[in-house]
Amino acid sequence: MATDRPMQLGMIGLGRMGANLVRRLMRDGHRCVVYDVDESAVRGLEGEGATGATSLQDFVAKLDRPRAIWLMLPAAVVEPMLGKLTDLLDEDDVVIDGGNSYYRDDIARAKRLAAKRIHYVDCGTSGGVWGLDRGYCLMIGGQAAAVERLDSIFRTIAPGAGGVEPTPSRAKSDGTAAEGYLHCGSSGAGHFVKMIHNGVEYGMMGAIAEGLSIIRHANVGKQGREIDAETAPLRDPEAYQYDIDVAEVAEVWRRGSVISSWLVDLLADALARSPQLDGFEGRVSDSGEGRWTVDAAIDEGVPAPVITAALIERFESRGLGQFTDAALSAMRSEFGGHAEKPTRPTPPA
Repeated sequence: MATDRPMQLGMIGLGRMGANLVRRLMRDGHRCVVYDVDESAVRGLEGEGATGATSLQDFVAKLDRPRAIWLMLPAAVVEPMLGKLTDLLDEDDVVIDGGNSYYRDDIARAKRLAAKRIHYVDCGTSGGVWGLDRGYCLMIGGQAAAVERLDSIFRTIAPGAGGVEPTPSRAKSDGTAAEGYLHCGSSGAGHFVKMIHNGVEYGMMGAIAEGLSIIRHANVGKQGREIDAETAPLRDPEAYQYDIDVAEVAEVWRRGSVISSWLVDLLADALARSPQLDGFEGRVSDSGEGRWTVDAAIDEGVPAPVITAALIERFESRGLGQFTDAALSAMRSEFGGHAEKPTRPTPPA
């Protein structure tokens, strides 16, 4: 159903999420002007009804005042883009950063743009490649007036109530959280909440992966283990005789279990395509949010051992602990087998 408040939005950054945000907006009756350094991405969305721009100057000129401009860019690219863009804007324009910028950068940018009477809104956006149809969960920071002006845009992008059951004990009937978007507070608050969201995601992903790995190795009792002083023996081999289909476990967990989630859905699909996960090299990146979450936990004095461990595991997956492992091996080797034997004092002549 088309929105009753169609708006115009400019989108800079037409990767998978940026392009799908534009498609979702146009489906609901909004008008979009698009720009990307990849001209083919611009042409592709022009073919779907968007207005393409060939340069930043052309992009800004095609937007109605007061302009609303959404940046869907990697965090490292936002600052140089803002440097080019803000000189082209006018008072009362709004810039929305929908990527994963550090919330402290948002605070500084909002102050800088406010001096030019330009509004800056930070919008943590969660939904990934499935957001086009499912909608995107939005966590928003900025001045209330600017956020309210963009409400029709946020309402279209968000998933809405959909098929999610209302929270039984929730008494609050107003607000937008139940629709999938929330004004979290002043500048930086949106990306702060999204930062913590991604830190939680690290912990959830790590727990799911570890649990399925334990299940995969439940047949260790059938395998011979080296017996020596350096290897802990398996106490009860008969207790680990299970050949369990991990792909089927992931599938059954999707259906009615308390840990069913989109993350389990994604992993179940990967296991259905490749039961041994061939083609996945085991290197897991961290784009910054997990580190920032741990930093915030330390600053606040809040224990966050699960998220911290999940972040460290991502470092380990990329071989960043190789020297640590080598040092441990060296110490153990020297301590366990190669230390010099004590010698008795030489008696006097």
